[in-house]
Amino acid sequence: MEQQKKVAFYTLGCKLNFSETSTIARNFQDEGFERVDFEDVADIYVINTCSVTDNADKQFKQVVKKALKRNEKAFVAAVGCYAQLKPEELAAVDGVDLVLGATEKFKITDYIHDLSKNDLGEVHSCEIEEADFYVGSYSIGDRTRAFLKVQDGCDYKCTYCTIPLARGISRSDTMENVLRNAAEISQQGIKEIVLTGVNIGDYGKGEFGNKKHEHTFLELVQALDQVEGIERLRISSIEPNLLKNETIEFVAQSRTFVPHFHIPLQSGSNAILKKMKRRYLRELYTERVAKIREVMPHACIGVDVIVGFPGETDEHFLETYHFLNELDISYLHVFTYSERDNTEAALMDGVVPHNVRAKRSKMLRGLSVKKRRAFYESQLGTTRTVLFEGENKEGYIYGFTENYVKVKTPWNPKLVNTLHEVQLTHIDEQGSVRIAFVEVIR
Repeated sequence: MEQQKKVAFYTLGCKLNFSETSTIARNFQDEGFERVDFEDVADIYVINTCSVTDNADKQFKQVVKKALKRNEKAFVAAVGCYAQLKPEELAAVDGVDLVLGATEKFKITDYIHDLSKNDLGEVHSCEIEEADFYVGSYSIGDRTRAFLKVQDGCDYKCTYCTIPLARGISRSDTMENVLRNAAEISQQGIKEIVLTGVNIGDYGKGEFGNKKHEHTFLELVQALDQVEGIERLRISSIEPNLLKNETIEFVAQSRTFVPHFHIPLQSGSNAILKKMKRRYLRELYTERVAKIREVMPHACIGVDVIVGFPGETDEHFLETYHFLNELDISYLHVFTYSERDNTEAALMDGVVPHNVRAKRSKMLRGLSVKKRRAFYESQLGTTRTVLFEGENKEGYIYGFTENYVKVKTPWNPKLVNTLHEVQLTHIDEQGSVRIAFVEVIR
């Protein structure tokens, strides 16, 4: 009998990619392949790529090298955003055998019959207009929490972004399918689900290839709140113009949705927001934060921000810095602008020198540390619920409260994937929040 072939996966980029890798892995297992860790020797290595930053492009080559170090005869396949945008570039990387674009990645097992190495990677990619159908996916087995994809693609035309080119038009899963997937996840004993997509606030559009909203994001949130067995639901990242007050109010009194929002800002300067073709100005962002604070004073609010966008002067940057400094938010994800082919911004004047971009990035990262510390300090003395993760890190186990405070306590395997009511007592020298147990919940 032929020996079972082994397949391993590596994911670069966002939560959405993790959910899709997990679904592709299940497809392989359904076809009789054995899934192994990327660190193990495998017959096939599948790399799910990202194109958001320059770094992701460089990382891809390093990951291919690692795979071939484990097994030089292994078959290497690339899928994902970078594979859609620059398939020929990936196919030319030494050791890559197959590159699949946006419509092909979920059919990968159809392409893997002959595992002999190719001199040049074989490319199957589509015109992005063809990516008009929806494939639902979710990740389980990799972490304590699952990522559940509810939407894909984007109709926005932000001038710095390649995602519409890599993932196509905005389209959504059906409500029935999302609820079925959520129920399946909860039956696996997973306590937390993170909703993910490219532009999840646009949920409901094009469920059947049309542009009419069959359901709104609020309706999705309300329906998920009713699913039996789910302890926690978290909204991953949502555009400020699509995060409506009704949704904020619903989350505040919901059974399962946690008080944690991640809201991209990108710039605190209206002039730069207009150049980026964002669909809001900073005043709207201020309103959203104020609304969250009004109904959930203890909520965690994360912010995406880009530094060094073309035309960003020192004045524009300081506008962003002061805006964020004064805003009652909890942490920042700072992105240094990098030029992407086929975007409007790549052709704009006023290119910011790389050393200036780096300096601005460092300033905002410093501000993020300060913000997170202040948020953690504001939570000391409160009682929160913690979901513990699965890793032993130097004798400690870590977990997150519902409002995304990271806590640690001495390692105990019995705590993995369990919820506990704890009191947040103090912050240690490493900046981690320490706890006192109040009671075991489940």
